[in-house]
Amino acid sequence: MKKAVTAIAFAALLIGMGSAHAQDSTPFLEGGDPEAGKSLSQTCAACHGPDGNSPQAQWPNIAGQHASYTYKQLMDFKAGDERANAQMTGMVAGLSKEDMRDLAAYYANQPQKTMGASDEDRVERGRKIYLGGIQDKGVAACVACHGPRGRGNPAANYPDVGGQYAQYLITQLEHFRSGERANDRAGMMRSIAGGMSDEEIRAVSEYMAGLN
Repeated sequence: MKKAVTAIAFAALLIGMGSAHAQDSTPFLEGGDPEAGKSLSQTCAACHGPDGNSPQAQWPNIAGQHASYTYKQLMDFKAGDERANAQMTGMVAGLSKEDMRDLAAYYANQPQKTMGASDEDRVERGRKIYLGGIQDKGVAACVACHGPRGRGNPAANYPDVGGQYAQYLITQLEHFRSGERANDRAGMMRSIAGGMSDEEIRAVSEYMAGLN
């Protein structure tokens, strides 16, 4: 089992390493006008804040998120099959692909505020899961795809999770675990979250909230 976990983590790490140069030079999202996105973002501000830093933990911070990842989520919400959310479905219904590119470009260029963990008692356990996985359950280490600071990998479309609200991260991991959210590549996140207990999900979410 230990060898299997290590192999999964190493394979994911290779994806990130192989894309390191591309992160510096490749436009991961074709097009996208931040100024146009700023205008469109006014309807998003109530939940996500005027600059993508959400005022409440139930909604994610999207400031600084990789444009390609934000664009994919908007497209998935509009499709409504692999990531269904009644509120977001209504918000994206009238958006064109160009609108989504513009919004993604705008938020990608906004500075992300530092959050910090709110439950220090869980942070150490979360750190061990994030960096080393849960070997006896076959759960791969989060660091392999999301990096030591939680910044993700835009070339592989792995999101920036560092400094995100812990409560939002908990909800998403629970949705992956239940299959309510199914827009992850090859079911990777569903497989990982499927092996985690409620307490393990909470612990790693608190740790990620403190990354910056």
